[in-house]
Amino acid sequence: MNALLPPDLLRRLEQLQLLAARRAKSSLKGERRSRARGLSVEFADHRNYVLGDDLRYLDWNLFGRLDKLFLKLYEEERELPLRIFLDCSESMNFGSPSKFDFARRVAAAVGYVALCGFDRVSIQCFPEPGATLQPPEAAARGALRSVRGKTSSLTFFKSLSQLTAGGAADFNASVKRGAMEARQTGAALVLSDFLDPAGYEAGLTALIGRGFQVTAIQILAPEELDPTTFGDLRLVDSESGAETEVTFGKYRMSAYRQSVANYLERLREYCTGRGIRFATVASSTDLGELLLKQLRTAEVWA
Repeated sequence: MNALLPPDLLRRLEQLQLLAARRAKSSLKGERRSRARGLSVEFADHRNYVLGDDLRYLDWNLFGRLDKLFLKLYEEERELPLRIFLDCSESMNFGSPSKFDFARRVAAAVGYVALCGFDRVSIQCFPEPGATLQPPEAAARGALRSVRGKTSSLTFFKSLSQLTAGGAADFNASVKRGAMEARQTGAALVLSDFLDPAGYEAGLTALIGRGFQVTAIQILAPEELDPTTFGDLRLVDSESGAETEVTFGKYRMSAYRQSVANYLERLREYCTGRGIRFATVASSTDLGELLLKQLRTAEVWA
């Protein structure tokens, strides 16, 4: 039983297909047009016949008009690899509902669309906790490194459900490593709160440099976008444990909101200026609204 996505949403997701701005370059068969020429039903071009070519693909109509032999070429269909970078740092546990739970559901939905289209899905969780990882989750992370086919969806959902969040973020190092490790580029989806103190520029730049088609979704808790707690507060960094005492009165709310708006705008400008599809959503956002409306408008899929 899939606890991440309701059955009615799954049925609607099955009707969608990821959009590829660039043609697929994978060497594996799929349902994406590629620059390779092969045997499919989609006509691509002609070339001159040479001795040894398969006579079944001669264009006899063209021969009748030009008295020359030409071979018909067709689009080869290839898969579009989808690499999902899932922020599993401790800060993603914040919020009600938590940012991490929302991120997992988005990963499940986008991954399911790709699997229904026979595209290969790889999920890279960061940070890597190493030896502290429990065996069930270690196995789940391993299973998510390469998934293909709609028949794998139940295992895909189960593995996602076994993931937990913890540890300090290492956004740039993790995303750069994932970009370099990928044998084939394709589509990349980054799900994070983008609150790593070290920033996000180096990681996203690495994806663009490798030729990925990048979509970045920033997930923040409602309390981060519009806090309701006032007074003398002790703030604890969920990842480093550092504590800071502050006095937060209602009169400072306007300044806080402006600071958040400025940060979000800088991140948005950075992404859009580099051709990255970008959206900021609260973890309380209706999932159907995000998937069926916002991501369609952003041309992530159709």
